[in-house]
Amino acid sequence: MTTAHSLSAPLSSSCNKDSGPVSPTSPLVSFLVRVQETASQTYGESNIDRKDYVDLSLKFNLSTTVEAFDKLPKTVNGSVSVQDLEGFIKEYFKGAGEDLVYAEPVDFVPEPQGFLPKVENPEVRAWALEVHALWKKLSRKVSSSVHDHPELHTMLPLPGPVMIPGSRFREVYYWDSYWVIRGLLASKMYETAKSIVTNLISLLDAYGHVLNGARAYYTNRSQPPLLSAMVYEIYNRTGDVELVRRSLPSLLKEYQFWNSEIHSSIIHDAEQGTTHSLNRYYAMWNKPRPESSTIDKKFASKFLNVSEKQLFYRELASTAESGWDFSTRWMRNPSEFTTLSTTTILPVDLNTFVLRMELDIAFFAKVVGENAIAEDFLRASQTRKKAFNSVFWNENMGQWVDYWLNNGAECKEPQTWEAQNQNQNVFASNFVPLWIDLFNSGL
Repeated sequence: MTTAHSLSAPLSSSCNKDSGPVSPTSPLVSFLVRVQETASQTYGESNIDRKDYVDLSLKFNLSTTVEAFDKLPKTVNGSVSVQDLEGFIKEYFKGAGEDLVYAEPVDFVPEPQGFLPKVENPEVRAWALEVHALWKKLSRKVSSSVHDHPELHTMLPLPGPVMIPGSRFREVYYWDSYWVIRGLLASKMYETAKSIVTNLISLLDAYGHVLNGARAYYTNRSQPPLLSAMVYEIYNRTGDVELVRRSLPSLLKEYQFWNSEIHSSIIHDAEQGTTHSLNRYYAMWNKPRPESSTIDKKFASKFLNVSEKQLFYRELASTAESGWDFSTRWMRNPSEFTTLSTTTILPVDLNTFVLRMELDIAFFAKVVGENAIAEDFLRASQTRKKAFNSVFWNENMGQWVDYWLNNGAECKEPQTWEAQNQNQNVFASNFVPLWIDLFNSGL
């Protein structure tokens, strides 16, 4: 927003408390955060990868490991010597990443029949095949130890093989998987693509939403909801009706999650005399993110009291839920990171994804003969398209733009639409609605 805009004002005192839900965390995650914070003291914050410590797996049960940790000699400021900490980690933990093992992709061939038929240049084609070969390097499955002793791991059990992003990201991530699946389909690896969907559905069925990633410390938030789009892409290539039939109940559950009270906000268009329900990101968390606990606490130290810190932690986690972590798009003051206000924004791209979900569910329901569901979701998509035109569309810019809720949004609904609350900065997200055929008719 422009610097002169009132959005830079602090939240009203009547809503300056964090009263949203908080998902419980596991004792293992809480303990690993302690190890992470100790490592930060021992090695220095700039010399560690915080995520490494919450990805460790236990060799022994938690109580034994905690007891040994508490007995480590500590200095006056609570730090542990490098030698003692390294010895403890070596004795009591398996390495980060050891909870995944290699899995040979069942449908990989060096050059699939009909692979990228329009790519004729020999050099470009050779490069494309090199990229295709990376699937073998990224293919994993959850180790038997995670299935047999889940209490020793932050990695969550998954039923099928996975494709990992690589490097320090050793687990499945939600919205990354959409592009992974698009690549797998180009590589004719249909069974592997279906396995990824099966894994995500298993998380949805277990937790009520698809997690940010397949770790115990990600259970408090989701990511941009692209599961229905993944199912659609696979069905479009394979015609697998059974996949659609299996997926539909879970997609209905995900739709309910994204349209629950915490993820929804009501906007009244006084000029049109209409009211619209739209969606926002809202993580179920108001503490430091376990995978980034020490740095989150450092930023939160700028706040004076607990309630301000909790509000900031909620915004941090909600921004991570957006997949845009981090961008000035979410900040009231673009030069100050601690002004993150993601929960008070109705994002264009999120609402596009939910609209796509409505269209996909309507399509899937029709495929499997659930005509009443198909009609309901087609109507919902038509209603949401009207909301796009009313709330997000900016005629002068010729773009859809994010809409900022007024201060104290959690206390006052419905809010009346105001032109000044549209974020007139240009972000790639402004053009995401073009992904939906409904918005392409005039092009």
